[in-house]
Amino acid sequence: MNNQSIKIGLLGVGRMGQNHLRILSMLKDVEISFIYDIAEDVAKNIAIQYQVPFSKNLEEDLEKVNGVIIVTPTFTHGEYFFRIAPFVKNIFIEKPLAHTLEMTQKIASYVLEHNISLQVGFIERYSPAVAALKKAIHNSGSIINMDFTRTNKISSRITDVDVVLDLMIHDIDLALSLNGDIQHVYAYGCYQNDMIEFARAVMTHKNGVFSTITASRITEKRMRQISVTCDNMYVDCNLLSKEVFVNKQSLEQYLENVSIVSKTETIDVKPREALLLELIDFIELCKGNKKDFATAQDALKAMEVACNIQSQIKKHHDESIY
Repeated sequence: MNNQSIKIGLLGVGRMGQNHLRILSMLKDVEISFIYDIAEDVAKNIAIQYQVPFSKNLEEDLEKVNGVIIVTPTFTHGEYFFRIAPFVKNIFIEKPLAHTLEMTQKIASYVLEHNISLQVGFIERYSPAVAALKKAIHNSGSIINMDFTRTNKISSRITDVDVVLDLMIHDIDLALSLNGDIQHVYAYGCYQNDMIEFARAVMTHKNGVFSTITASRITEKRMRQISVTCDNMYVDCNLLSKEVFVNKQSLEQYLENVSIVSKTETIDVKPREALLLELIDFIELCKGNKKDFATAQDALKAMEVACNIQSQIKKHHDESIY
Protein backbone atom coordinates (compact mmCIF):
# COMPACT_ATOMS: atom_id res chain seq x y z
CA MET A 1 0.00 0.00 0.00
CA ASN A 2 1.20 3.51 -0.76
CA ASN A 3 0.96 6.53 1.49
CA GLN A 4 -2.33 7.57 -0.13
CA SER A 5 -4.15 4.43 1.01
CA ILE A 6 -7.25 4.96 3.11
CA LYS A 7 -7.15 2.87 6.27
CA ILE A 8 -10.52 1.31 7.13
CA GLY A 9 -11.75 -0.61 10.16
CA LEU A 10 -14.73 -2.95 9.78
CA LEU A 11 -17.05 -3.74 12.69
CA GLY A 12 -19.22 -6.80 12.15
CA VAL A 13 -18.42 -9.72 9.87
CA GLY A 14 -21.77 -11.43 9.60
CA ARG A 15 -23.29 -11.99 6.18
CA MET A 16 -23.53 -8.31 5.26
CA GLY A 17 -20.22 -7.50 6.92
CA GLN A 18 -18.50 -10.13 4.79
CA ASN A 19 -20.00 -8.51 1.69
CA HIS A 20 -18.40 -5.23 2.77
CA LEU A 21 -15.11 -7.01 3.39
CA ARG A 22 -15.21 -8.61 -0.06
CA ILE A 23 -15.71 -5.22 -1.72
CA LEU A 24 -13.11 -3.44 0.43
CA SER A 25 -10.52 -6.08 -0.45
CA MET A 26 -11.07 -5.24 -4.15
CA LEU A 27 -10.37 -1.52 -3.80
CA LYS A 28 -6.77 -0.63 -4.61
CA ASP A 29 -6.64 2.56 -2.54
CA VAL A 30 -7.97 0.89 0.63
CA GLU A 31 -6.07 -0.79 3.43
CA ILE A 32 -8.20 -2.89 5.76
CA SER A 33 -6.56 -2.04 9.08
CA PHE A 34 -8.66 -4.42 11.14
CA ILE A 35 -11.90 -6.33 11.44
CA TYR A 36 -13.80 -6.66 14.71
CA ASP A 37 -16.67 -8.85 15.87
CA ILE A 38 -17.86 -10.09 19.25
CA ALA A 39 -17.89 -13.60 17.74
CA GLU A 40 -14.10 -13.79 17.97
CA ASP A 41 -13.63 -17.30 16.58
CA VAL A 42 -15.63 -16.46 13.46
CA ALA A 43 -13.85 -13.14 13.03
CA LYS A 44 -10.41 -14.71 13.44
CA ASN A 45 -11.17 -17.29 10.74
CA ILE A 46 -12.37 -14.58 8.38
CA ALA A 47 -9.29 -12.50 9.18
CA ILE A 48 -7.12 -15.45 8.16
CA GLN A 49 -9.17 -15.97 4.99
CA TYR A 50 -8.75 -12.34 3.88
CA GLN A 51 -5.29 -11.92 5.44
CA VAL A 52 -6.30 -8.89 7.48
CA PRO A 53 -5.72 -8.08 11.17
CA PHE A 54 -8.27 -8.97 13.83
CA SER A 55 -8.74 -6.28 16.47
CA LYS A 56 -8.17 -7.29 20.07
CA ASN A 57 -8.31 -3.72 21.39
CA LEU A 58 -10.88 -1.66 19.51
CA GLU A 59 -10.13 1.75 21.01
CA GLU A 60 -6.40 1.35 20.38
CA ASP A 61 -6.93 0.28 16.76
CA LEU A 62 -9.37 3.12 16.07
CA GLU A 63 -6.51 5.61 16.34
CA LYS A 64 -4.90 4.07 13.24
CA VAL A 65 -7.74 4.44 10.73
CA ASN A 66 -9.26 7.08 8.45
CA GLY A 67 -12.73 5.60 8.55
CA VAL A 68 -14.87 2.91 10.16
CA ILE A 69 -17.72 0.83 8.75
CA ILE A 70 -20.34 -0.49 11.20
CA VAL A 71 -22.22 -3.57 9.98
CA THR A 72 -23.38 -4.96 13.32
CA PRO A 73 -26.96 -5.78 14.46
CA THR A 74 -29.14 -2.67 14.38
CA PHE A 75 -29.64 -2.47 18.14
CA THR A 76 -25.85 -2.12 18.61
CA HIS A 77 -25.34 0.74 16.12
CA GLY A 78 -25.70 3.47 18.74
CA GLU A 79 -23.34 1.80 21.19
CA TYR A 80 -20.61 1.36 18.59
CA PHE A 81 -21.08 4.82 17.11
CA PHE A 82 -20.46 6.51 20.45
CA ARG A 83 -17.42 4.30 21.09
CA ILE A 84 -15.97 5.18 17.72
CA ALA A 85 -16.90 8.86 17.28
CA PRO A 86 -14.25 10.27 19.70
CA PHE A 87 -11.52 8.65 17.58
CA VAL A 88 -12.77 8.66 13.97
CA LYS A 89 -14.49 11.42 11.99
CA ASN A 90 -15.54 9.34 8.94
CA ILE A 91 -18.11 6.68 9.79
CA PHE A 92 -20.35 4.45 7.69
CA ILE A 93 -23.35 2.76 9.37
CA GLU A 94 -25.63 0.27 7.66
CA LYS A 95 -29.31 1.15 7.55
CA PRO A 96 -31.25 1.80 9.67
CA LEU A 97 -29.05 4.23 11.55
CA ALA A 98 -30.40 2.97 14.88
CA HIS A 99 -33.20 0.79 16.24
CA THR A 100 -35.15 3.61 17.91
CA LEU A 101 -36.08 7.17 17.01
CA GLU A 102 -34.48 8.42 20.23
CA MET A 103 -31.09 6.87 19.42
CA THR A 104 -31.31 8.08 15.82
CA GLN A 105 -31.88 11.62 17.11
CA LYS A 106 -28.91 11.34 19.50
CA ILE A 107 -26.58 10.19 16.73
CA ALA A 108 -27.81 12.85 14.29
CA SER A 109 -27.33 15.60 16.90
CA TYR A 110 -23.84 14.39 17.83
CA VAL A 111 -22.83 14.30 14.15
CA LEU A 112 -23.82 17.95 13.70
CA GLU A 113 -22.24 19.13 16.94
CA HIS A 114 -18.91 17.37 16.37
CA ASN A 115 -18.56 17.80 12.59
CA ILE A 116 -18.53 14.08 11.84
CA SER A 117 -18.96 12.80 8.28
CA LEU A 118 -21.46 9.97 8.65
CA GLN A 119 -22.78 8.01 5.68
CA VAL A 120 -25.81 5.74 6.12
CA GLY A 121 -26.09 2.56 4.07
CA PHE A 122 -29.19 3.21 2.00
CA ILE A 123 -27.88 0.98 -0.76
CA GLU A 124 -30.85 1.33 -3.11
CA ARG A 125 -29.70 4.87 -3.89
CA TYR A 126 -26.84 3.16 -5.75
CA SER A 127 -28.95 0.64 -7.66
CA PRO A 128 -28.26 0.95 -11.41
CA ALA A 129 -31.98 0.38 -11.99
CA VAL A 130 -32.87 3.32 -9.72
CA ALA A 131 -30.35 5.49 -11.59
CA ALA A 132 -32.02 4.54 -14.88
CA LEU A 133 -35.46 5.22 -13.38
CA LYS A 134 -34.39 8.71 -12.29
CA LYS A 135 -33.16 9.48 -15.80
CA ALA A 136 -36.41 8.20 -17.30
CA ILE A 137 -38.61 10.42 -15.14
CA HIS A 138 -36.31 13.46 -15.22
CA ASN A 139 -37.77 14.72 -18.48
CA SER A 140 -41.27 13.36 -17.89
CA GLY A 141 -44.38 15.35 -17.26
CA SER A 142 -45.80 15.67 -13.77
CA ILE A 143 -45.30 12.68 -11.45
CA ILE A 144 -48.58 11.61 -9.90
CA ASN A 145 -47.76 8.49 -7.89
CA MET A 146 -44.91 6.11 -7.07
CA ASP A 147 -45.55 2.51 -5.98
CA PHE A 148 -42.78 0.70 -4.09
CA THR A 149 -43.02 -3.05 -3.46
CA ARG A 150 -40.47 -5.02 -1.44
CA THR A 151 -41.40 -8.54 -0.36
CA ASN A 152 -39.71 -11.71 0.79
CA LYS A 153 -40.42 -14.61 3.09
CA ILE A 154 -39.15 -14.26 6.67
CA SER A 155 -35.36 -14.13 6.90
CA SER A 156 -33.65 -15.95 9.74
CA ARG A 157 -30.81 -13.43 9.36
CA ILE A 158 -32.84 -10.43 10.58
CA THR A 159 -34.43 -10.90 13.99
CA ASP A 160 -33.85 -7.61 15.80
CA VAL A 161 -36.15 -5.32 13.76
CA ASP A 162 -39.56 -5.61 12.10
CA VAL A 163 -40.33 -5.38 8.39
CA VAL A 164 -40.64 -1.59 8.56
CA LEU A 165 -37.03 -1.11 9.69
CA ASP A 166 -35.71 -4.13 7.78
CA LEU A 167 -37.25 -3.70 4.31
CA MET A 168 -39.59 -0.70 4.14
CA ILE A 169 -36.94 1.76 5.34
CA HIS A 170 -35.15 1.40 1.97
CA ASP A 171 -38.20 2.64 0.08
CA ILE A 172 -39.07 5.31 2.63
CA ASP A 173 -35.62 6.77 1.98
CA LEU A 174 -36.06 6.47 -1.79
CA ALA A 175 -39.49 8.12 -1.64
CA LEU A 176 -38.08 11.00 0.41
CA SER A 177 -35.02 11.44 -1.80
CA LEU A 178 -37.11 11.37 -5.00
CA ASN A 179 -40.16 13.35 -3.89
CA GLY A 180 -39.19 15.35 -0.82
CA ASP A 181 -40.74 15.68 2.62
CA ILE A 182 -43.99 14.07 3.73
CA GLN A 183 -47.18 15.94 4.56
CA HIS A 184 -49.39 13.00 5.53
CA VAL A 185 -49.05 9.25 6.10
CA TYR A 186 -51.68 6.53 6.43
CA ALA A 187 -50.50 3.00 7.24
CA TYR A 188 -51.79 -0.45 8.07
CA GLY A 189 -50.29 -3.92 8.44
CA CYS A 190 -50.26 -7.16 10.36
CA TYR A 191 -48.24 -8.89 13.05
CA GLN A 192 -46.73 -12.35 13.33
CA ASN A 193 -44.96 -13.47 16.50
CA ASP A 194 -45.28 -9.97 18.00
CA MET A 195 -43.46 -8.34 15.05
CA ILE A 196 -44.87 -6.31 12.16
CA GLU A 197 -44.26 -8.56 9.16
CA PHE A 198 -46.52 -6.88 6.58
CA ALA A 199 -46.84 -3.12 6.18
CA ARG A 200 -48.39 -0.78 3.66
CA ALA A 201 -48.21 3.01 3.77
CA VAL A 202 -49.73 5.71 1.59
CA MET A 203 -47.82 8.96 1.83
CA THR A 204 -48.64 12.40 0.49
CA HIS A 205 -45.55 14.50 -0.20
CA LYS A 206 -45.50 18.27 0.17
CA ASN A 207 -45.05 18.56 -3.60
CA GLY A 208 -48.36 16.74 -4.12
CA VAL A 209 -46.92 13.40 -5.27
CA PHE A 210 -48.24 10.20 -3.67
CA SER A 211 -46.01 7.30 -2.62
CA THR A 212 -47.47 3.89 -1.81
CA ILE A 213 -45.04 1.53 -0.11
CA THR A 214 -45.64 -2.18 0.51
CA ALA A 215 -43.20 -4.30 2.51
CA SER A 216 -43.64 -7.92 3.53
CA ARG A 217 -41.61 -10.71 5.09
CA ILE A 218 -44.49 -13.19 4.77
CA THR A 219 -44.90 -13.15 1.00
CA GLU A 220 -43.72 -16.29 -0.79
CA LYS A 221 -42.38 -14.30 -3.70
CA ARG A 222 -39.36 -12.04 -3.64
CA MET A 223 -40.11 -8.70 -5.28
CA ARG A 224 -38.28 -5.39 -5.52
CA GLN A 225 -40.24 -3.05 -7.75
CA ILE A 226 -40.93 0.64 -8.31
CA SER A 227 -43.71 1.84 -10.60
CA VAL A 228 -44.16 5.51 -11.47
CA THR A 229 -47.33 7.04 -12.87
CA CYS A 230 -46.75 10.32 -14.71
CA ASP A 231 -49.26 12.32 -16.69
CA ASN A 232 -47.56 11.29 -19.94
CA MET A 233 -45.89 7.94 -19.18
CA TYR A 234 -45.76 4.92 -16.88
CA VAL A 235 -42.37 3.61 -15.75
CA ASP A 236 -41.87 0.11 -14.36
CA CYS A 237 -38.58 -0.63 -12.58
CA ASN A 238 -37.54 -4.13 -11.46
CA LEU A 239 -34.66 -3.84 -8.99
CA LEU A 240 -33.98 -7.59 -9.04
CA SER A 241 -33.73 -8.10 -12.80
CA LYS A 242 -32.35 -4.57 -13.25
CA GLU A 243 -34.91 -3.78 -15.95
CA VAL A 244 -36.69 -0.48 -16.58
CA PHE A 245 -39.61 -0.15 -18.99
CA VAL A 246 -41.23 3.10 -20.12
CA ASN A 247 -44.79 3.00 -21.46
CA LYS A 248 -45.88 6.01 -23.52
CA GLN A 249 -48.75 7.00 -25.71
CA SER A 250 -47.79 7.40 -29.35
CA LEU A 251 -49.34 8.93 -32.40
CA GLU A 252 -51.94 6.43 -33.57
CA GLN A 253 -50.51 4.19 -36.27
CA TYR A 254 -52.09 1.47 -38.41
CA LEU A 255 -50.26 -1.66 -39.45
CA GLU A 256 -52.09 -4.53 -41.16
CA ASN A 257 -55.41 -3.35 -39.76
CA VAL A 258 -53.99 -3.11 -36.21
CA SER A 259 -54.17 0.21 -34.37
CA ILE A 260 -51.05 1.07 -32.33
CA VAL A 261 -51.76 3.71 -29.70
CA SER A 262 -48.94 3.13 -27.20
CA LYS A 263 -45.39 1.84 -27.09
CA THR A 264 -43.00 0.38 -24.54
CA GLU A 265 -39.34 1.34 -24.41
CA THR A 266 -36.66 -0.61 -22.57
CA ILE A 267 -34.04 1.48 -20.78
CA ASP A 268 -30.49 0.18 -20.97
CA VAL A 269 -29.28 -0.44 -17.40
CA LYS A 270 -25.53 -0.65 -17.02
CA PRO A 271 -24.60 -3.52 -14.67
CA ARG A 272 -22.79 -2.23 -11.58
CA GLU A 273 -22.73 -3.61 -8.04
CA ALA A 274 -24.54 -1.17 -5.77
CA LEU A 275 -22.42 -1.96 -2.70
CA LEU A 276 -19.25 -1.28 -4.68
CA LEU A 277 -20.55 2.14 -5.74
CA GLU A 278 -21.65 2.89 -2.18
CA LEU A 279 -18.28 2.02 -0.64
CA ILE A 280 -16.40 3.94 -3.33
CA ASP A 281 -18.41 6.96 -2.21
CA PHE A 282 -17.44 6.30 1.41
CA ILE A 283 -13.76 6.12 0.49
CA GLU A 284 -14.14 9.43 -1.35
CA LEU A 285 -15.81 10.80 1.79
CA CYS A 286 -12.78 9.69 3.82
CA LYS A 287 -10.58 11.57 1.35
CA GLY A 288 -12.69 14.69 1.80
CA ASN A 289 -13.93 14.58 -1.80
CA LYS A 290 -17.52 13.36 -1.50
CA LYS A 291 -20.30 15.77 -0.59
CA ASP A 292 -23.47 14.00 -1.78
CA PHE A 293 -24.34 10.97 0.37
CA ALA A 294 -27.07 9.64 2.65
CA THR A 295 -26.57 11.59 5.87
CA ALA A 296 -27.65 11.15 9.47
CA GLN A 297 -30.31 13.80 8.85
CA ASP A 298 -31.63 11.76 5.91
CA ALA A 299 -31.73 8.72 8.17
CA LEU A 300 -33.55 10.70 10.85
CA LYS A 301 -36.24 11.81 8.39
CA ALA A 302 -36.72 8.22 7.22
CA MET A 303 -36.85 7.00 10.82
CA GLU A 304 -39.49 9.58 11.76
CA VAL A 305 -41.70 8.35 8.91
CA ALA A 306 -41.00 4.71 9.81
CA CYS A 307 -41.98 5.28 13.45
CA ASN A 308 -45.18 7.02 12.34
CA ILE A 309 -46.00 3.95 10.22
CA GLN A 310 -45.22 1.58 13.09
CA SER A 311 -47.40 3.60 15.47
CA GLN A 312 -50.38 3.55 13.12
CA ILE A 313 -50.07 -0.18 12.50
CA LYS A 314 -49.82 -0.85 16.25
CA LYS A 315 -52.84 1.37 16.93
CA HIS A 316 -54.97 -0.44 14.34
CA HIS A 317 -53.74 -3.80 15.64
CA ASP A 318 -54.57 -2.96 19.26
CA GLU A 319 -58.02 -1.68 18.29
CA SER A 320 -58.77 -4.92 16.43
CA ILE A 321 -57.90 -6.95 19.55
CA TYR A 322 -60.17 -4.99 21.84
